Amino acid sequence: MSIDARIVDDLVANGIEFVTTVPCKQLAGVIDEVDRRDGIFHIPSNKEDEGMGLCAGAWMGGKRPAIIMQNTAIGVTINTLATLIQYYRMPLPMLISYRGELREPVACQVEMAVHTKALLAQLNIPTYHFHRQSDVEELDMILKYTFMCSKPVAILTDANFWGGYGDQ
Repeated sequence: MSIDARIVDDLVANGIEFVTTVPCKQLAGVIDEVDRRDGIFHIPSNKEDEGMGLCAGAWMGGKRPAIIMQNTAIGVTINTLATLIQYYRMPLPMLISYRGELREPVACQVEMAVHTKALLAQLNIPTYHFHRQSDVEELDMILKYTFMCSKPVAILTDANFWGGYGDQ
C-alpha cells in the first residue's frame, strides 16, 4: 500500500468526510488519493486560511474536516486558527508539508521552517513531526486525539518522510 493511500485510509477510518487542500508538490499524491475517494468531499482552496474557514463550515454542518497544506503559509492562518478554530473548539487535523528542513533545495523555504514550530507552540497546538514513513503508524491515534479533545493538531511531514525531492 502506498503511503498516500495509508494516510487517506486513516482519514476515512476516523470519519473525515470533508477535506480541503492547497496545492503542494510533496502532498500531491495524498491530494490525488483524496480525489479518488467517494466518501470524501474535496474542495481545493486558494489559501490556507480560506481552507480553514471551509473546514469550520463543514464542522458546523456536521462533517469531520481536515486540511492539507504547506507550512510556508502557516503565518496567514494564525488569526483564523485563534479566533475561529480554537475559540469555537473545533477539531482540525492539519496535514502539513514541512518545507525548509533537511534536504530542502529551495533556500527561501527555510525562513518559514525556522518559525513554524514556534508559531504552533505559541498557539498551544499539538504538533507531531513525521521524519520516516513508519511514523505514519501514529496518524490514527493523532486523528482520534484531535476529535476527542476538540483541538486543531498539526502533523508536519518533512522531505525525509516523502523520500526527498527526487534529485537527491
